[in-house]
This record gives sequence, C-alpha cells and structure tokens, in this order.
Amino acid sequence: MGARRRISAEEGNAALAAWRAGATDRKNTATAVRYALEELSERAPGNSVEVRVPPFGVAQCIEGPRHTRGTPPNVVETDPATWLALVTGALGWDSAVADGKVAASGLRAGLADRLPLFAR
Repeated sequence: MGARRRISAEEGNAALAAWRAGATDRKNTATAVRYALEELSERAPGNSVEVRVPPFGVAQCIEGPRHTRGTPPNVVETDPATWLALVTGALGWDSAVADGKVAASGLRAGLADRLPLFAR
C-alpha cells in the first residue's frame, strides 16, 4: 500500500522548481518538504524509519520492524533546507551527516541509497 498523497505531483514539482529557483518562503518550502516526504514513503514503503523535517512533516518509510510506542528505533531528522538539498541532489547524504546537518540514529536510518529523489 502506497503513502496517502495530499500533494499532487504537479503542485509538488512546481514547489521544488520554485525552491531550486530561490523561493524559500514558508508556504513553498512546506509544500516542497511535504511532497518530498510523501515521495519517499511511496518509493520506500514501510514503517521502520521515521523521517522528521520540523516543522513541516514526518514520514515513515523502509520495510522492517514496525514500532508502536515511544520513540522509534530508527530516526532521521533534519531542517527543511537540508532535506530539500538532499532530495534534489544539491547535497550528499554522507556530507550532510558528517557536517551535523542530519541526525540519523538506528541501524536502518541511513538514506544514502534512497536519495536524491529528484535529481536534475
């Protein structure tokens, strides 16, 4: 079962294109972040990793053991600008983690093989 989509591909891709062009206003950034989280959940379905991009969204992805209570064992958290840079290929996973721009905890929390989602 795929992720429940709230943002159409047309709207999401437009927000990503606007972000790439420098539109970093809250509404555009929120749409781009949420669309990318939905896309990740669609491409890597599951519930073993929780990806958090506060304040705009959270997604569960990647097959494996599902958590039901408390903090999940596999968590990725980053800010909106870093997330969008990762999903568009403007920033690499290893660099983002090494620079402290991404907090990834748990054995399944590495997303290097899943990103970027929207390379040019």
